[in-house]
Amino acid sequence: MILSVNLNQHSYQIKVQRNSLALCGAWVKSIWQEKKVALVTDSTVNQIYAQKVKESLNDQGFSTTVMMVPSGEASKSLEMAELLYSKLTQNNFTKNDGIIALGGGVVGDLAGFVAATYMRGLHFLQIPTSLLAQVDSSIGGKTAVNMAVAKNLIGSFYQPDGVLIDPDVLDTLPQSRLKEGVAEIIKAAAIADTHLWQLLDRLKNLDELKRCAEEVIVPALKVKKQVVEEDEFDQNQRLILNFGHTIGHAIEKNAGFDTISHGESIAIGMVKITEHAEEIGLTAKTTTRKLQQMLSKFDLPLTFADFDAVQIKEAIIHDKKVRNDQLNIILLEKIGEAKIVPIRLDTIAEYL
Repeated sequence: MILSVNLNQHSYQIKVQRNSLALCGAWVKSIWQEKKVALVTDSTVNQIYAQKVKESLNDQGFSTTVMMVPSGEASKSLEMAELLYSKLTQNNFTKNDGIIALGGGVVGDLAGFVAATYMRGLHFLQIPTSLLAQVDSSIGGKTAVNMAVAKNLIGSFYQPDGVLIDPDVLDTLPQSRLKEGVAEIIKAAAIADTHLWQLLDRLKNLDELKRCAEEVIVPALKVKKQVVEEDEFDQNQRLILNFGHTIGHAIEKNAGFDTISHGESIAIGMVKITEHAEEIGLTAKTTTRKLQQMLSKFDLPLTFADFDAVQIKEAIIHDKKVRNDQLNIILLEKIGEAKIVPIRLDTIAEYL
């Protein structure tokens, strides 16, 4: 399956194909001429896939250097970006060379940020190895690193030259990593795709979802593709992709990024904000219950035991989406239809 992301300045294709990782060198050569390649990965993915990918690239004439960072959200930092800048310099990378992100969302965001900023831009490709990265962070061009006060505070829009998705890599994901990707698929269905919601409703559990991975990955990608094409730089309609994220990012920050996963935080954020929206009549009745049932089926949390509304509010104040003491929050009209609702920042506590 090939999907085209059609943008004004930098269009590209997403290829979804099983067993494509072993043949990724030929895919890269169909996009790039021979060049130096920095294969950025983390310590976990490095042990499983990096050598296979490096060999495939070298077989096609690329000169490949593996650049590994520690696994975990802590690697999405300015310090780790500087480490990669140093490695690129030591290996004499120029603007003609490229970076490939091989890993989950942390690797993709970090490698993309480095590609966007080193020498004002290197060629960049995404090979996401987590379900979360496959359906969300690998497409759309958002790259960033975290600061202590907030997630994704320093970043840029930098579209890849292509994205390669191999659903077979999901076989090596632990259940915890698999289900956090499911949270983003549920989000995509909730905001824009009732057919995807119905498909998820028919699936019994995570194992069944993994067996028909393409059937859920492709429609989730189509939701994001369409929104990105309409609003590449996050000024209007693309904001609906943030459903659950305002509260979710704050939970991640306050709990510690490696204490609770992104997907778990977003699941809690979706429930929390929908509960209040339903209470005040902005969301159709029974929407929260439907959302809770779907998340529970895939073993995603609905609440957070250490939820501290004061700390969550403080984290939201530093959210990059805040404009002039106003915040656009994303609510559901009903399952399959989202809306953008501007609120005063001093009223956010009502939603917590």
